[in-house]
Amino acid sequence: MQDSGRRKELGFFLRARRDQAVRADYGLPPIARKRERGLRREEVAFLSGVSVTWYTWLEQGRDISPSRQVLEAVSRALHLSDTGLDYVLSLGGYASAGPGSAAAATAPAHIQRLLDALDPNPSFALLPHWGVAGWNNAYAALYPNIATVSAPDRNLLWLVFTDPYVRDLLPDWDVTSKRFLAEFRAETGQRLGDVDVKNLVERLKETSPEFRAGWDRYDILGFESRERFFHHPAVGVLQLEHHQLSPADRPDLHLVVYTPSPGSDAAAQMQSLIAGTPRAS
Repeated sequence: MQDSGRRKELGFFLRARRDQAVRADYGLPPIARKRERGLRREEVAFLSGVSVTWYTWLEQGRDISPSRQVLEAVSRALHLSDTGLDYVLSLGGYASAGPGSAAAATAPAHIQRLLDALDPNPSFALLPHWGVAGWNNAYAALYPNIATVSAPDRNLLWLVFTDPYVRDLLPDWDVTSKRFLAEFRAETGQRLGDVDVKNLVERLKETSPEFRAGWDRYDILGFESRERFFHHPAVGVLQLEHHQLSPADRPDLHLVVYTPSPGSDAAAQMQSLIAGTPRAS
């Protein structure tokens, strides 16, 4: 959708939600002819902490650039659901608000059940800042440290650049780490000001010279399914295909799934690993 189309859609959406708002929910009396639904623009502007003119321009689809904070304030004033907030942010050109603090978030129960059902294919769920929110037994067998690493460090990009086990696990670490960094930058470009992303980047710049050099190159790449190689100390080299998808009800989560490459022994190797791995928590 063109920028002008997004602005118009945002204006139509805000107007519709304003017209449908129940005045009693705000402690406001009915307006003309005992109308119990509908807020005035002045009321929404006051509740949002923005000027009436600015809010009016939003509804009119004017060529303005509202900040994320303004859109969040307007969404709160209109009592929008999480889905409504995400919709407003997307029309404003911002990333999803997500389910809350990324540092503390874990995969919801139905996502964890899906990950478990994907055994013996190593699978895990990624938050918007690449924190690992959940994983299955097969992934714990491939990368045992995932179950013991501290929550703040349970982040794919952090582990790739700081965990010696991961460096040994990836025979092409130099290539893979650069690709992951380029994909991360492409995915989080609109979120670089978010606390979780900003803190992660600053920590990595201080900790990893390779990350610091790669970050300064400004490379970006979109995700592509591809073959990956892992050198596991127990079973040798595994050939796996790397896939990524997002659940329709949790688009903030990316599910990463590794499946055996055609003609490889990866399926049997993974079964062998899982047999000796305790159940994931």
